[in-house]
Amino acid sequence: MDAAADQGALIVPLVVAAVAGYVLGSLPFGYVVAKSKGVDIFTVGSKSSGATNVRRTLGTGPGNLVLVLDLLKGCLAAGWPLLITWSAVEGFSVPGVLGYVGLGFALLGHSFSCFTRFRGGKGVATAAGGLAVLMPNVVLVSAIVWLVVFLASRFVSMASIAAALTLPVAVLFFHRDSLALAVATSVALFVVIRHRANIARLMNGTEKRMEKAKESKA
Repeated sequence: MDAAADQGALIVPLVVAAVAGYVLGSLPFGYVVAKSKGVDIFTVGSKSSGATNVRRTLGTGPGNLVLVLDLLKGCLAAGWPLLITWSAVEGFSVPGVLGYVGLGFALLGHSFSCFTRFRGGKGVATAAGGLAVLMPNVVLVSAIVWLVVFLASRFVSMASIAAALTLPVAVLFFHRDSLALAVATSVALFVVIRHRANIARLMNGTEKRMEKAKESKA
């Protein structure tokens, strides 16, 4: 089989990775957890279904549950191709390419879920979960940056933006791989764009800090 045929054989796995990633990412855990408590998460707080808004609205327990579930769906979307033995394709690391595609579409699904009229969260936890599978050293550095910025400022949004912007820098240091750099840069831009309202609030001084965790509501 020649190179063109090899690459043509990638089309079906790429489509499967994209569809699976989008469906996994679309699972609206934040919406479901909030709804189980009688709250429409899209009408309160930042109107995001992400873990931070769930935590602010419903408390630590529900917020942490959504955080873990959003991390896991990113892990699964990016990680399942690594568990399968693929035929070699010249010029491609097939599991890696499929993992990147799965992660990219999981981010789209999380932020624009087909189950919630294309509303969703900002993608930080889902991106972290997927990248933890694909490039764990990069995510470790990014997580440290997130923690330092958060502890210094108590702004989740600022910490998330700083962590996202760290991704391509860390890739340059650890991987020096053009595809990994393109993915990390794309994820960083996506996260920053999804935080554009937070950036505006940070600039005009109206962004809310994360205060001491509330107890979960019954």
